Amino acid sequence: MALPANLLDRLKVPAIAAPMFLVSGTDMVLAACRAGIIGSFPANNARTLDDLDAWMSLIGRELPADAPPWAINIMVHRSYARKDEELELVLKHRPPIVITALGAPSGVVDAIHGYGGLVFADVNSLTHAEKAAAAGVDGLILVASGAGGHTGPISGFAFAPAVREMFDGTIVLGGGIGSGRAILAARALGADLAYLGTRLIACAESMAQPEYKQMLIDSRAEDIVTSAALTGIPANWLRQSLMAAGYDPASLTGRAEIQLGRPEDSAKRWRDVWAAGHGVGEVKAIEPLAAIIETLAADYERCRATVGADRRA
Repeated sequence: MALPANLLDRLKVPAIAAPMFLVSGTDMVLAACRAGIIGSFPANNARTLDDLDAWMSLIGRELPADAPPWAINIMVHRSYARKDEELELVLKHRPPIVITALGAPSGVVDAIHGYGGLVFADVNSLTHAEKAAAAGVDGLILVASGAGGHTGPISGFAFAPAVREMFDGTIVLGGGIGSGRAILAARALGADLAYLGTRLIACAESMAQPEYKQMLIDSRAEDIVTSAALTGIPANWLRQSLMAAGYDPASLTGRAEIQLGRPEDSAKRWRDVWAAGHGVGEVKAIEPLAAIIETLAADYERCRATVGADRRA
């Protein structure tokens, strides 16, 4: 299966609002789709299964058929205690796109394809990309170096072309993408869509705490700390939030055991430790998501026209 042939024509810019822990909710998904990009949220942001059921019902009810599609992100790691229950609700509500993370997608691909949904696998290495492609996913989300939250070690400049050589499905590139010109660069590297994370956290519709949004505005790339000591997976964090939560950024070495548990537990553990990527410097203000997309679209089109002019010169 592939993206609908006319999907790019329905998008203001070729991008997905990445699903972000304790940030993305129904307001953000709806705002993203209405602004002209694909909206998404992680299932574990809904603290209970009843909440998750209600969230998916609301999104399905509010979005018209011709809107950009929406996506739900589910974790498939063996330590995530709610994965089977979340999959049941996915099969009930049939979201157009399901993004898998932190594990092999092979256990869910057939079920989601059964109702006509697309499966995009979140990967941070070439090995994981190859395994996910072999499992029959429709798209690969490349979590490159510089991505906020859980991150990868490979530069997007190398990651996207390498995956494009071996995969003819949809490629989504994430990692430090916070401008229209960066979205255009992702396309030039062979990606179909860009993954927008940090750039959108401070939007008016996000669930992020006001202090989190202000910290993003006050930060730059040098304020990002990479560590696997908190979650067991290399992740990028805002230095000031680590310090405020009692962590010494200089001593965050080693790797914790991955124990995802249930959402109500992880929400308490990581509520005050805030993720961000290398594109944090692009966050200048708290503003509606639609205004951010307008800015990105204008920059994208301006840079595309400039590149075209340069080629003709």
